[in-house]
Amino acid sequence: MNTLPKDPVMLLSFVNTQLRDHYPSLEEFAAIYQIDAAEVISALKNIDYEYDPATNQFI
Repeated sequence: MNTLPKDPVMLLSFVNTQLRDHYPSLEEFAAIYQIDAAEVISALKNIDYEYDPATNQFI
């Protein structure tokens, strides 16, 4: 996750914006950024957010 914000709240904002504006799924986002989607899920779970595939965002 070197190219992504380290602060979890900034990460949340960045990821949700990218998902909303550019990527139809977390998997596609992760592939483009060459990261493990599970790492993003874990980092955001630490601040009580979970990925919702139906809305394609962390809520």
